[in-house]
Amino acid sequence: MIDKNTVLISGACLFREVRGKRQWFLVKQTKAGEWEIPKVLTRKGESSVRAALRISARVLEEAGRAGGATTINGKTLPQRHIYYLMLTKTTPVESIGFPESAWLDYSNAVKKLSSKREKQMLKSAREVLEKWKKANQKKRQNS
Repeated sequence: MIDKNTVLISGACLFREVRGKRQWFLVKQTKAGEWEIPKVLTRKGESSVRAALRISARVLEEAGRAGGATTINGKTLPQRHIYYLMLTKTTPVESIGFPESAWLDYSNAVKKLSSKREKQMLKSAREVLEKWKKANQKKRQNS
């Protein structure tokens, strides 16, 4: 359970398959900012999954969690990041509203990310995706 003073952030480890190649979506919050996994602030009364769905993609699984703190109006508050593995077939740039974005293969995406936490979350998302694909393949075979 997350306390009411905790700032909840939903991260989208967003991928797509193009001609048999997997690509990951990264953004910049500002033109001069660092490359990162897209994230949205969860609104009051909204679940982290619902917030992630504002990115217009299908949530497959949770990819990881991270904690921290943020300062809002001079007050330090706990912050919780929940990252989701998400699939899209379209380019969600317009719906997200970030000034810059890119679809990259995994190795280039990891190189662009400057945050150790973000690199770890992308790695986790890739691992979760492999497990998810295997589980769904078994379900199809048993059907």
